[in-house]
This record gives sequence, structure tokens and C-alpha cells, in this order.
Amino acid sequence: MMLEVSDLHAFYGKSHILQGVNLAIGEGEIVSLLGRNGVGRSTTCKAIMGLVEPIGTVRYRGRDIAGLSANLVAKVGIGYVPEDRQIFPGLTVRENLVLGIKSSKRRGRWSVDDFLALFPLLGERADVPGGALSGGEQQLLAIGRTLMGDPDLVMVDEPTEGLAPATVALVRELLTKIARSGVAILLIEQRLTIALDIADRLYLMGHGRIVFEGTPDALRAAPAVRGEWLEV
Repeated sequence: MMLEVSDLHAFYGKSHILQGVNLAIGEGEIVSLLGRNGVGRSTTCKAIMGLVEPIGTVRYRGRDIAGLSANLVAKVGIGYVPEDRQIFPGLTVRENLVLGIKSSKRRGRWSVDDFLALFPLLGERADVPGGALSGGEQQLLAIGRTLMGDPDLVMVDEPTEGLAPATVALVRELLTKIARSGVAILLIEQRLTIALDIADRLYLMGHGRIVFEGTPDALRAAPAVRGEWLEV
């Protein structure tokens, strides 16, 4: 497996958020991490990325990376697109993308021009400040900036939250193209249809731990599980 997380715990102050999370992601695999708000999905990504102190084992291609700083985790090949996007509003679309490039010495899977050509919506606004973009355009830009670092695994947190249906379709198209390029994806997503349709496997979280693991078809065939841990 590319990424193996074992008995992962994390705290915010005295609050025990992650209570022994176990999950794994293979090369080029799309894995959805599902669950209601507040169960620890985002904290799982932050603990893997080194933004929250992890207690437990996080192995990436055989190397234990638990406790490394976020910049070192990025260097080993993991990208992270946070829920709040964190683009630079005063920089142009092109400048935001350029900032994501880790090395000028080798070409990655994606170049700035490749990405802008893929999404003419952004290509036409390449010299527009990021802060002037719509929410959907900012989401595409945030994902694109992460791709510029040429990661082998990308963790994407709630990429379609609050977006119009047409923009949701663009985000879904981008995630599919990322996977086709050989990049593995850990996807946190509230839209169950997208999470099930594009995922190879999925994990379902509840109360800070994994309560279900399987294929999308297995979850579709488990109404009791969905009722207890997903549906309102």
C-alpha cells in the first residue's frame, strides 16, 4: 500500500478527536472518507499532513512520516487541498499556480499551461486576482495549485461544498482526470453520489474511528449502516 495509517489518535486540547483510525490507500486508488460533520474526517487529513500532532503510525511507501512537518510531508509526495482552499487572493490565478511548483528542475505530470488549457474558465482569467474568482473557480485553483507540486497522493477535503451543480461537475471531472494521471486520491465528500461513483473503496467514520470499510457497492447494499452513520 502507498499509505498505511494505523491506530491514529489526535487531540484538540483535551478533546480526543481521532480514536484509533486505521486506513490504507494503494497506488493510483481513489478512496472516499465518509461520515457526518464533526466525526474526524478533516482531522484525519490534517494528522497525516502534520498539521495536527498525530499519535500512532502513518507510513508512506514504507516510511514512517508521523510527526513530520507539513512541508516535509509535501516533499515526500503528499498533496493537501483544505476545505477552506487557502488561495492567495491578491495573487493572480497564474501566480497562485506557480507557487505550487516544488522544483523547477523537472517537469511534473501537470504544468501551469496544461492546467489552464484543461479549464478554459481559468485560462481566460489567468491574470485575474484569485480573490476575484467565484467559489467554484477558487476550488479548481486550489486543486490545481496542489497538482503543480506533482504529488503521488492528494487529499481533497470537501471540494464541492457550497458549489453550483455546473461547478460540481467540473470538480468531479478534475478529480477523475487526476486519478487517470496515476495520482491516488483521498476524498472527503458530503455528496454521496460523487463519493460512491468515483471511488474504488471507501471508509466510513463515526465518533473518531472507522466503522465501515468496503466498496461503494457494499455500502449501497447496507442501508442499516447508511442510516446509522450517514443519513440524517
